[in-house]
Amino acid sequence: MTSNDKDFVFGRHSGLDFLRTQNADRINKVFLQHGIQENFANQVYALAKKKSLVVQTVPKNKLDRLVQGQNHQGLVLAISSFEYADLNALLDQFEKNDKDAFLLMLDSIEDPHNLGSILRSADATGVNAIIIPKRHATGLTSVVAKTSTGAIDYVPVARVNNLVQTTKLLKKRGYWIFGTDMKGTDYRRWNANGKTVLVIGNEGKGISHLLKEQMDQTLTLPMVGHVQSLNASVATGILLYQMMNSKNPLK
Repeated sequence: MTSNDKDFVFGRHSGLDFLRTQNADRINKVFLQHGIQENFANQVYALAKKKSLVVQTVPKNKLDRLVQGQNHQGLVLAISSFEYADLNALLDQFEKNDKDAFLLMLDSIEDPHNLGSILRSADATGVNAIIIPKRHATGLTSVVAKTSTGAIDYVPVARVNNLVQTTKLLKKRGYWIFGTDMKGTDYRRWNANGKTVLVIGNEGKGISHLLKEQMDQTLTLPMVGHVQSLNASVATGILLYQMMNSKNPLK
């Protein structure tokens, strides 16, 4: 069964079927009732492992709240109401069209409002696609869609298992990788021409250490005020407009 707002799939038959299908890429979280029968739990864990999904065991009352008291039979999948794009297919399409694509990679953005706002800025500045990780990050939820005010329908979002491996793939395909760091180059000197990826870090921790090692160059936003940080979506918007300016200079 699915909930009325289509953000959940629940019940043993429906949940296992969804885990087996191509649509499993839309799953944000797998919730399994604590103490559920071992045979059933093993089926869930085996299917989740194939899809690189983390299973979270929770009390029955949490599952009751998620589906508003409907019969979940110990399994609830939190899913995206929106389809994700296939990254390799996107890259092939860009190369076929001889396009110097600009990609935005988000390293574990957890606030759906931030992701929605970033989608709006990405659409406004001509970002060709956004890449997000499957774990420890918000997916395409109804909150994201609402905050994006329609941009979610125009900017493809690809979800990948490992951002470090993805950056290595992108480098092999000719992309330059830029990230944010307090000790980076002033963003106003950034030339974003060519096949480019901008990496934005987590709201609190920034870009993870292993991913930062993959950067070709880091950028910083100079600040003269007392608060030495910006909201992730605000910082992203500033950098995206610098990208647009460097790709489309005023004549």
